[in-house]
Order: sequence, then structure tokens, then C-alpha cells
Amino acid sequence: MYVCNMSKRDIVVLMKAKWRAQKYFKRESDMRNCNFVKTFMSLVFTGVAVFATPSTQIWNPSTDIQAVNSFHLGIDNYFSVENNSNKPYAFGTDLGLTYGLLSNLEIGFDIVDPAANPLYFNVKYGFAESGFIPAVAAGVFNAGTQKDVTDYNIIYIVTAKTVDTAGRFSLGYYYGNDRLLITETGEKANTGLILSWDKTISEKVWLSIDYASGASFYGSFSFGGSYSFAPNTSIIFGFVIFNNRSLNSNNTFTTQLDINL
Repeated sequence: MYVCNMSKRDIVVLMKAKWRAQKYFKRESDMRNCNFVKTFMSLVFTGVAVFATPSTQIWNPSTDIQAVNSFHLGIDNYFSVENNSNKPYAFGTDLGLTYGLLSNLEIGFDIVDPAANPLYFNVKYGFAESGFIPAVAAGVFNAGTQKDVTDYNIIYIVTAKTVDTAGRFSLGYYYGNDRLLITETGEKANTGLILSWDKTISEKVWLSIDYASGASFYGSFSFGGSYSFAPNTSIIFGFVIFNNRSLNSNNTFTTQLDINL
């Protein structure tokens, strides 16, 4: 099986027309280690790679922020379930850790293996909904450690509003490294819209529909839901349909185990 590295929740090493998708996503940090935090923030804001997923829907980042002083462990897998005789396709397993550093700030990292450069970082800052004011979050993810190979550095801003019983609707925009977010012919495709809907059906069940525009490996439509086995543990089952099948040779089923620590 051809294995492509990438994550969520971000991802794919593209080499012009021959480049294939690889995905990576998710996070970590320790508030007690001040030096680590300073180093992490330095890496993020100097543009050195980030390949980690922040708190997400199925594919795109959401406006949710990890609770302060708490950790979130995520284990994400993406693999094809159709046409595997001709187009078997999978991303590397994404093991990510996210930490709520402040009430409105989360930071994290992901290790996506197998990969030559498996480490990615992410950071997100935002505010929750308040009355008629929607939630807003901005951040960067998929910041890898290899220049123009894994430093997708996808910067985004997302706003979300819950509409009574209809659920939560999100709208956002992203911008990434124009040397990596490209089409199969090498044309820039590093910007796009983020659209999503999600709704908590019950204490245990959550549903989501997620879309990212664009003709790079990142553009996709996904849908699925999660089931909570315990107050701090849930699993997402979803399906991802890619916009560009030249870069992502097959659509993928995804399982995402989420544990709050």
C-alpha cells in the first residue's frame, strides 16, 4: 500500500505533477516547562513548521479551545475503503497532543508516522460565543520542521454561531505556503474558504459536515459523527472526499480517537 503522511484533523508532500498527498495533524506543551513554551512559540511565530491539528471538526479547525490546564490526546487515521485493488491510499497515523495554555489559547504538536519529518506544531487563539456575538478563532497548523517540504503553515480565521436547535454554523478562510499548497500542475492553490456545520445530538452523539475549498491536497468535503464512551473519551467516524483526485488518489474513511486528560 502507498502510504501518504498527513493529519486532522494536515499532510501531503507535493512535488509538482508527481507529488502525492501526505497528511499530518495535532499537538502538545507543558506549562511547567517555561523553556519549552518559549521555544514552541518561537518556532511558530518565526514560521518554522507546524503540522498539528488544533481542536477541529472532522477536517477543518473549529472555534473550540482546549480547556485551560488540560491536555487532549488524539489518534487519527485516514485510509481508503473503495477501489483498494487499484488505488489503495492512506495517511500516516497522527498522534497529537494539545494543551490549554490559557483560557483562550491552546498549543499543540503532532507526530505523523511513517514519515521522514514527522513533527508538526499548531497554535490557536479565540473567544467563545457570547449572546449575539459569534465565536471567533485564529491560528496556524501544519507547521512542519522541513522548509518547503512539511512547513505548510496554514494560517486561518474562523467564526461560528449556534442557531437555536439547527446547530452551529462556521465560516472561515485559510492561507498557506504557496510552494506546497499547489495543484497537480504546480499552480498556487494556497487559499480557500472553510465551511462547516455541527450539532450535539445528545450527551454521547455529535454530527458534523465540513468543507474546505481549493484545488490543493487540502481541499475536501467531509462528513461524520462521534460517539462518547465516557465523559472524556470519544471516537469520530467520518468520510473525506477530496476536491483534487490527482493529488489524493482516493477518498478516505477516518477514525479519530479523542481523549481529554
